[in-house]
Amino acid sequence: MVLGWVSHVGKRSNSVIHRVNKAINRSITGKYFKMEERKTCFTQELRAGTATFLTMAYILAVNASILTDSGGPCTVDDCFSVCSVPSIPSSQCQGSFNGTTLQLVRPGPDCKFPPVNQGYQNCLDKTKKDLIVATAASSLIGCFIMGIFANLPLALAPGMGTNAYFAYTVVGFHGSGSISYKSALAAVFMEGIIFLVLAALGFRTKLAKMIPRPVRVSTSAGIGLFLAFIGLQSSEGVGLVGYSSATLVTLAGCPSEFLAQVAPVQTVNGTTMLMPDGTASGNILCLKHRMESATLWLGVVGFVIISYAMIKNIKGAMIYGILFVTVVSWFRGTKVTYFPHTEQGDQLYSYFKKVVDVHKIQKTAGALSFHDFGKGDFWQALITFLYVDILDATGTLYSMAKFAGFMDEKGDFEGQYFAFMSDASAIIVGSTLGTSPVTVFIESSTGIKEGGRTGLTALTVAFYFLLSFFFTPLLASIPPWAVGPALILVGVLMMKVVVEINWENMQEGIPAFITIILMPLTYSIAYGVIGGIGTFIALHLGDWAVLAYRSAFHRKPAISATEEATKETNPAAIENTNQV
Repeated sequence: MVLGWVSHVGKRSNSVIHRVNKAINRSITGKYFKMEERKTCFTQELRAGTATFLTMAYILAVNASILTDSGGPCTVDDCFSVCSVPSIPSSQCQGSFNGTTLQLVRPGPDCKFPPVNQGYQNCLDKTKKDLIVATAASSLIGCFIMGIFANLPLALAPGMGTNAYFAYTVVGFHGSGSISYKSALAAVFMEGIIFLVLAALGFRTKLAKMIPRPVRVSTSAGIGLFLAFIGLQSSEGVGLVGYSSATLVTLAGCPSEFLAQVAPVQTVNGTTMLMPDGTASGNILCLKHRMESATLWLGVVGFVIISYAMIKNIKGAMIYGILFVTVVSWFRGTKVTYFPHTEQGDQLYSYFKKVVDVHKIQKTAGALSFHDFGKGDFWQALITFLYVDILDATGTLYSMAKFAGFMDEKGDFEGQYFAFMSDASAIIVGSTLGTSPVTVFIESSTGIKEGGRTGLTALTVAFYFLLSFFFTPLLASIPPWAVGPALILVGVLMMKVVVEINWENMQEGIPAFITIILMPLTYSIAYGVIGGIGTFIALHLGDWAVLAYRSAFHRKPAISATEEATKETNPAAIENTNQV
């Protein structure tokens, strides 16, 4: 009897849902989004949008954490004054000590580095909250534009890879890079303007094809390794990899009390001292008790959870691993707590207890500055942002359109013009809010797999990003050892492109490998790209010279010995050899 009642309710519910879907499909909304034409319905689009958001929601915490490492708009001026005798706390800096008059003095640039000055740390905490909101807002706007104007089931958010390049290469850890955070935002803003013009004129795809194919294909894999390397360190990861004076990197994972700073020193007249303008690194040197860090092993558990969920194709795999590690880290009084009983820990815990809070951006919005406009580093950053965005967004857009069945025989798809425009517009908006370039997320494939075929999928994702505005205290309380496993597994996903490289052809394999390996080892996406392009040119100069010579004398071009060898094993690869 009970089973019969449940069955009756289920059938009635399905009937109601069917009528609602049918009514919406025939409404103005349904006709605008071409729902019947694309053989979808309202509830299917909602389900697809939910699946997409679950797979990409990790970006809210991860992007804010990575960009906060740059220091954001925080400067030395945010550091609290310290006592003229460093061993004496500021609150007790009165009178004299060993004949020296005690007074508060302004600290130098080293106040930004471990041990971080409390004033600077307070600024970083505010910046992280700002960047969570900026990430949500820029993603919301990008998804909204994509949904309304392009009518495609694609979601946008600040891209992984470009955010790491922004934070660790351009701005540098706590502002130790070549240009300031504000100038980097200006570079992103200008890149977005150029992007918009290229998209409007239809040059974007053509520009992407000018990059040598091996470099173009391998860039994604290189960025994946770069992100995984970050996830293995202690700054935004689990802390498995640390510093070694002999080999640069080695196994770490020791408790925080056994971590030491590393600083550049020089010896003058037999006296060892800190080099001029030298700054100490973070706590990256593991002294003893390797692999005994409780947070490391908690991160490993998170890694296993995410990996298992990905193997089983469970939607929201990243979220489940991050959520488990984070919740365990919220309990105070444990070895893995994110809220230790310290002044900073108490401040973090006090904000965390609010749970719901609409945070207003205070520092990052409108922070861009053109002060470094004349610097070469500024233009290098701008060009790299533009190049990576063109490759990333163009490749993702076309692969998602093909996956959804939108691609025609000419390689075009409906809505592609506005799709490119929405991407560029989101970059411009994001830079004014304080975040790195926004791009189309490959996780959109999850929603497409769930049946998403219209812009309603993107609008559903936008709605979820809107809801995230209200939970800033929770999002700001996600520890780095919860983020690290996600970064490592994002690297795994991005490595899949290496199968597209023809490793039998060394003229393609060598530039691809140089591009991939230089990115993590130089801690720079730009250096990897430059190295790959430079290697590609060097390995093709001889062939180009022969072709130029034979062309000048109207002779039939001869292929190189390398191409001849490749032709025997893989004839189809020849067309890729001389693409530039």
